[in-house]
Parts: sequence; C-alpha cells; structure tokens
Amino acid sequence: MKHRYIGNSGLRVSPICMGTMSFGSWSSKEEALKICEKSYERGINFFDTAEVYPVPPRAETTGRTEEIFGEWLKTKPRDSLIIATKVAGAAAGWFAPPIRHGLTAIDRHHIETAVEGSLRRMDIDYIDLYQVHWPDPVVPMEESMEALDRLVRSGKVRYIGTSNESAYGLTKSNTIAHYEGFARFQSIQNNFSLLNRRFLDELATVCRREKVSLLPYSPIGGGVLSGKYNGGNFPDDARFSEYFKQENERQRAMGERFVNEGTLASTARYMEIAREAGMSPVTLATAWSMNFDFVASTIIGARTSDQLDESLAALDVTLTDDVLRACDEVHRQYLYPMG
Repeated sequence: MKHRYIGNSGLRVSPICMGTMSFGSWSSKEEALKICEKSYERGINFFDTAEVYPVPPRAETTGRTEEIFGEWLKTKPRDSLIIATKVAGAAAGWFAPPIRHGLTAIDRHHIETAVEGSLRRMDIDYIDLYQVHWPDPVVPMEESMEALDRLVRSGKVRYIGTSNESAYGLTKSNTIAHYEGFARFQSIQNNFSLLNRRFLDELATVCRREKVSLLPYSPIGGGVLSGKYNGGNFPDDARFSEYFKQENERQRAMGERFVNEGTLASTARYMEIAREAGMSPVTLATAWSMNFDFVASTIIGARTSDQLDESLAALDVTLTDDVLRACDEVHRQYLYPMG
C-alpha cells in the first residue's frame, strides 16, 4: 500500500483512515475490536477518534470510544499506528458537547484537560495528530494555537490539525502560527463527498497552496450514498432513521440535511454509475473522495466489520475519466443537494 504524507508533517498514513465514532454505541465493544482488527489486517495504519465519542454524544458514554480503542491498541506495536483524536470545541451548532458540563472551549485549560484525558483513556504516551473538533468563535486564535503548540513542545502531541473549519479560520490560524513560531495545522477534517463538494469552493485552494491535507469524513454521505434510504426506505438500524424519530429539532434538521429530495435523486444516479462501472456505490463514493491531490486519507466508518468490505475495496480502485465525468454531470444537475 502506498502511504501519503499529512501536510508537510512526518506522518505517513494509509489512503483510508478508520473512524471510530460508533464504538460503544452503534457498535458493541466486541464488534469495534473486530473492526479495528480487520482494518489493520488490510493495511490501515491510521485511526481517528475523539474525546466526545461515541455518537450520538451523551454525557454517560463520552470517552467510551477511546477506552475501547485503547484496549485494542495494546495488541499492536504503538509505532505501527498513526493515532488521531480531538478536543471538543464550543457548541457545534446542532448540539452542545456533553463533556465538562457543556462548558467546553478551545482555551488553555480545556485543551490541556482534554489531551490528558485522551492519553489516559487510550493508555498511550503521545498522540500523533491532535485536532480541534470544532472552531471556537470566542477564544482568540492566538491562545488556542499557543496552547496546542505547548502540547507539541511537551512531546504529548506530534502534530496538530483542525476540523469543521472555514477557509478564513484555517488561513488565520496558520498565519498566527507562522508569525509566532507555533506549530501549524497540518490537516483539516471536513465533510466532503459526492453529495457535499463545498470544500472545492475555497478550502481546496488553501490546502493546495499552504500544503495542508484534507481528511474527509462522511465520504458516503452518512450512509445515504449506499442507497439504503432510496425508495422511501428508513432502515431500523440506520443513523438518520433514528434522527427522524427524535423530538430534538436540531437532530431532525441534521437528518433532513442528509436525506432529502436532492440527495436521494443524486444517489439514484450515482448508483447507476457505480453499477455500470462494476462496483458498489459505497466503493465509488469512497474512491471518489480519495481521488484529490489535497486528500491524505479518507475517513470511513462502520457499525459492523462486514460493512467495511465495500469501503476498503476502494483501495484497489482507480476511477476512469469517464466515471469521474459522469459524477461531475450529476453534481451539475443537483448542485449542493445537502443544502
């Protein structure tokens, strides 16, 4: 497997990263361990987690994912893995992080508290990539970047990254890092898929010119691009089926953002393209997200180890120009179906 560098760091990662947000909620501990083992056997060396996982975020389960992942880590050589985790930011728009009583911030105190908790739960000495989960609109970026830089200087963190950030936020943060001599963001983890190409508007330019890598999450649109919601279906064990049952308006709004007339119509076309190309729609969507020069590693997820097969199949796929053009034509017809 050919590894890729994250930004201009020394981190060399597999083109697919195993996401863990289901560990301890939708995935039992036993199944989570199977997912990790199957990924590792396939050559995946990059795993992504967060202090607030598993999803859906609940105060009583926060941190469980890192604990489960940490148990599996004990069975592998530490230096054979690239481990990424995140500090929870302020309110993320559709929910308040249920950690530290919802008073999270990207300030010195919370960054230091969060990293110590993650190290303890995973029982490791250092984190390869430490990321800001959501940007903080209040705390000055100078304070956040200084606090993250101290983690790098202490050896607890090798490199830092951000997620769910804007072109302005990424550029401003790294400009501060440049002039102050702080560690810079080497990566950005944002939603990017056949259904959500907004990253290509501005952020792709920043990543290319500043040598920052995208680690796209939700490459199959939260499961929508698998086609399981098409035809009026809402499977019992599907994430957005659960969201639509909630009385919480924010969760319902999130469900409607992913599952709507535009996303379902787009998915129907992508399913046809995948069938004609001789692959599953999940494989197509995952391979598409890996096809950009600014992408270091695509983050996949699964509830069961069996669900990994179609995503991991993308490691052996090279999309033809005809397939890419067909995908672009769907995008032109259904511009930004996720709204």
